[in-house]
Amino acid sequence: MTGYRGPAPEVGGPAAVGAVRVSETGDAHASDGAVAVTGYVGSLTVVQYSARREPAAWPHQTGVIPSRAQSFQHRAEARMLWASEGHTRVPRLVLTGIGGVGKTQLAADHARAAWESGDVDILVWITVGSRAAAVSGYAQAGIEVLGADPANPDQAAKAFLAWLEPKPGVKPCRWLVVLDDLADPADLRGLWPPASASGRTLVTTRRRDAALTGEGRRLIPVGPFTPEESTAHLRAALAAHGRCESPGELVGLADDLGHLPLALSQAAAYLIDASSDCVSYRRLLADRAIRLRDVVPEPGALPDDQSTTVAAAWSLSVERADRLRPVALARPMLQLTAMLDPNGIPLAVLTSPAALARLTAHRSGGGEQPASITGEEALGALRALHRLSLIEHSPDDPYQAVRVHQLVQRATSDALAERVRRALVRTAADALISVWPDIEDDSRLAQVLRSNADTLQRNGEEALWQPDPHPVLLQTVRSLGESGQTASAAARCRDLAHGAHRRLGPDHPDSHAVRGELARWQGVAGDAPGAASLLAELLSDRLRVLGADHPSTLTTRHELAWWRGMAGDARGAVLAFEELLADRLRVQGPDDPGTLTTRHSLARWRGEAGDAAGAVAALGEVAADRERVLGPDHPATVAARGNHTYWRGMAGDPAGAAAAFEQLVADHVRVLGPRHPGTLATRREFARWCGEAGKAADAVGALGKLLDEMLPLLGAENPETLVTRHELARWRGETGDTAGAIDALAELLEDMVSVLGPDDPDTITTRRELARWRGETEDTARRSAPKPQ
Repeated sequence: MTGYRGPAPEVGGPAAVGAVRVSETGDAHASDGAVAVTGYVGSLTVVQYSARREPAAWPHQTGVIPSRAQSFQHRAEARMLWASEGHTRVPRLVLTGIGGVGKTQLAADHARAAWESGDVDILVWITVGSRAAAVSGYAQAGIEVLGADPANPDQAAKAFLAWLEPKPGVKPCRWLVVLDDLADPADLRGLWPPASASGRTLVTTRRRDAALTGEGRRLIPVGPFTPEESTAHLRAALAAHGRCESPGELVGLADDLGHLPLALSQAAAYLIDASSDCVSYRRLLADRAIRLRDVVPEPGALPDDQSTTVAAAWSLSVERADRLRPVALARPMLQLTAMLDPNGIPLAVLTSPAALARLTAHRSGGGEQPASITGEEALGALRALHRLSLIEHSPDDPYQAVRVHQLVQRATSDALAERVRRALVRTAADALISVWPDIEDDSRLAQVLRSNADTLQRNGEEALWQPDPHPVLLQTVRSLGESGQTASAAARCRDLAHGAHRRLGPDHPDSHAVRGELARWQGVAGDAPGAASLLAELLSDRLRVLGADHPSTLTTRHELAWWRGMAGDARGAVLAFEELLADRLRVQGPDDPGTLTTRHSLARWRGEAGDAAGAVAALGEVAADRERVLGPDHPATVAARGNHTYWRGMAGDPAGAAAAFEQLVADHVRVLGPRHPGTLATRREFARWCGEAGKAADAVGALGKLLDEMLPLLGAENPETLVTRHELARWRGETGDTAGAIDALAELLEDMVSVLGPDDPDTITTRRELARWRGETEDTARRSAPKPQ
């Protein structure tokens, strides 16, 4: 459209202005278009001239299809664009996914293939950054295809959409309209191309609102490359510049970048421009002190006509999510998720009191305190992020309800001030601790929580130590150990001990606490002498720093006596507990829980030292006192009753022990629940004493049922599971199934060596049990062999 500003026509004759004739009366005419007088300014006449054009011949393309990316990968999603539902192709397809997964490239490949194959007569490509952009694109198509008036783009756009409607008796036009990078579903309200048997619409967007679905529309999620696609892309991009990297490093780099196509292409460009190699580049990526923006090309050096670096690819999406209801909560929620495990965050963590307090503080902005954010509002923030494809929210999976791409997390974290990032680390740690169960009877939840804690420690270890060590550090160690990974727990605790010594000093109470935890897990992992040695050193330091009567000193003496017994010195353990009991009675009194615990341990080691009857009597008294002080349903009371029953069996009353354990099982189920590890262990003891009482078949049946329940709850490598397998194999042998016992024990021994190590006491016991049954088989074979004549 052109505007003409010329002199007013002279009276008495027409004046010609180019191809426009202006009459004496001021009327304007044009033979090849439309002219309108829009007004007068002084002596000037303002004329608008719209040049009409002939409708374009078919086939015709409007808009520019983006060029194919270097090392383009043919993907499963591309095949889905051609797929049919029943006998009719879906007329409206919506490619949705996080920024950088290659939606535009997939759409461009589809459009180019359709055009080159002659499958379409009219191809329209529109980049829909706004409603105005959509109208402009349709208008341009109307002008080119229909010869519509360019002076009225709204009318031209409507004319084109109306023309796409199939009409009876008219030769159908095969068309494809691509609406790329739709920012807001509302931008297409009233602007969707019609459903047509001869036409198709393809939309790419980061959104996945319900408004994008419906009759005749199919949502196709687009995710990152597969590992094979990622390495193929990197290999081809580097080979184009004469570069070759080892397959292992390419696989590692693809994993580091989360297989995101945009990140892979920019990483390849960086490697080429910087003349770097994969090893060095991966080292840069792993360094949290280096920002993501510093390991990708500069904006002017991006490959494949890209306009945005991977570090900035999601900033606009975050802004839009933050404008959705509940307003201004999406960004702080994304910041919190950036601290945790990208592979899955439990919903309870992100809706915990700690998380809600953080969201409330963010909304206040340091001003007047607003109403506290509710769990429903936190959930709304997650849904807003999900709608913009910034996270994956799966409400039906409470364990891994939220997943976030690792580079979205990295970009989000990079944008934070250090003070804010440290505060978020502490908030995430508080949230994890608040939902971590005291008793881990759900192995999957425990694993997810540990994974989140591990990620949190990688993202902000120093923040977890200041202003004081956060409880999540030791909680992760305990969870590892209680899951059966005792060697890993000891190794992790050793690292914590070094960290505490370096940051807090050797005499800090928290340094002492970590050293005590290290001794515990070193002992549980099979090194009882090492545990005793560590505790002896710790006791010396606690005596020097805290004094002999400090509760922590008394606790260390208790643990030292215990591990001396576990190291084989049962008599020494008895003597140490007797001395400790005297001091506890003097300092803490007879009803203190610590005093009762020492009495409980003293009775047990008396039994181990050979006085089973004395253990029974003492444990009966401890159980009665615990019931009086703590109540009948307190876990410590129930534990005392269990140990009393065990030593009753060891003292020669297996039938009585079996009957008592049967009642204990019922009490455990009532007090602790059916999945509690203590309940499961008590069921195993009941089965064992049934066998000891002469009911081996009953023991096998009970243990088989127990094992079936333990495997999905605790996993095959949990120490409790391993012990149960041992008991089941043993009693199978006692029923006469010697071959079954040998096979089961041989398999168990391999697992115990792998999990617990060859020198663990339980491993040694299993090895002896296997040798016993193999020996009995050999004896039976010898006895049944024919005697020589």
